Amino acid sequence: MRKFLLAACASVSFVASAAHAENVGVSMALFDDNFLTVLRTGMQDYAKTQKGVTLQIEDAQNDVAKQQSQIQNFIASNVDAIIVNPVDTDATAAISKLAADAGIPLVYVNRQPVNVDSLPDKQAFVASDEKQSGTLQTKEVCRLLKASGAKEASAVVMMGELSNQAARVRTQDIKDVIATPECSFIKIVEEQTANWSRTQGADLMTNWLSSDVKFNAVIANNDEMAIGAIQSLKAAGKNMKDYVIAGIDGTQDALAAMQAGDLDVSVFQNAAGQGRGALDAALKLAKGEKVDKKVYVPFELVTPDNAKKYVVKN
Repeated sequence: MRKFLLAACASVSFVASAAHAENVGVSMALFDDNFLTVLRTGMQDYAKTQKGVTLQIEDAQNDVAKQQSQIQNFIASNVDAIIVNPVDTDATAAISKLAADAGIPLVYVNRQPVNVDSLPDKQAFVASDEKQSGTLQTKEVCRLLKASGAKEASAVVMMGELSNQAARVRTQDIKDVIATPECSFIKIVEEQTANWSRTQGADLMTNWLSSDVKFNAVIANNDEMAIGAIQSLKAAGKNMKDYVIAGIDGTQDALAAMQAGDLDVSVFQNAAGQGRGALDAALKLAKGEKVDKKVYVPFELVTPDNAKKYVVKN
């Protein structure tokens, strides 16, 4: 399957216009998530540039049953296309069947559906290739630890929701990089989920510190958990220069933490670009146009040296 790379910069435009009014139902896994908020806003902003396009956006509140009900409601109201950011990537086969049986185009965004390689006609997936994210992140952690003169290093890994494909792939990326000869001096001493949450990331770090876990690197599946770890380390009076802290997503809060000298590594995931790309694909499918089954927006390594490039100016 040919994979298209879409430009990752925010200035990229997607060439698509609705020839007539289009009503698109959107089910987001969770509104209360910084990254997904940017994705949703990117979709809404792009919709404003498309004549006659209306979005009906629903919050699934991390509830699989609620999300399936939303899909059924979209179908009952005869929307022209559906966009889904899945709550549980292992539950997408049922969603695909609902849409396919109704003959309504469906686009998954950001989180890879378990059935990505067998999507029905008029269905597609728009996201970033997760193999890039954890790989870029961990290679930079490895480089920084080597640059510090470390001959041996211990890392703790904060994982996202284990029902989420991105969490599983990003965690495996970490292990794959550490298994290479040049990074094999790093040992993972703890590995637990904090469910993408800043609060849970802070709590998990507090537990590790109270258990006297020894480490000099924190590799988190996303920025929110990394920021939570930073908050706990600072609250415990730790010197942030003693740790390499890494996240993924390149959120504005993460960039602020990087500019403050607390976060060392992130990987920019173009949330707004994914939102635009998903709506672009949905509109094309609604008009009967051909769309690649997998549309990828590249990840980009973010370090203190280039962080300013990613800061959004109000």
